[in-house]
Amino acid sequence: MLVLTTNNIEGKRITQYLGLVAGEAILGANIFRDCSAGIRNVIGGRAAAYEEEIRKARQIAIREMVEEATARGANAVIAVDLDYETVNTGMLMVNASGTAVLYEE
Repeated sequence: MLVLTTNNIEGKRITQYLGLVAGEAILGANIFRDCSAGIRNVIGGRAAAYEEEIRKARQIAIREMVEEATARGANAVIAVDLDYETVNTGMLMVNASGTAVLYEE
């Protein structure tokens, strides 16, 4: 499945627009990671545990979006947008949305 942030597929003709598709993921970080991230925020450095959780959430959200597009018969998702939010303390949410399309291969 082709997944693009652009509104078109260069060199290809989109033959059908199949509608909005989306995927969401909400993951919680545990207390040990929270403490580690808090210490790093004070002394500097990257919070690797949070970065890994964000990566996981992004992968899940994109996978769910692609599954929905596949179910609609799409072979690509265009105009993909990723939104990141915090939900309560320590909860990370990623939303992936785009337009499912069928293009001539």
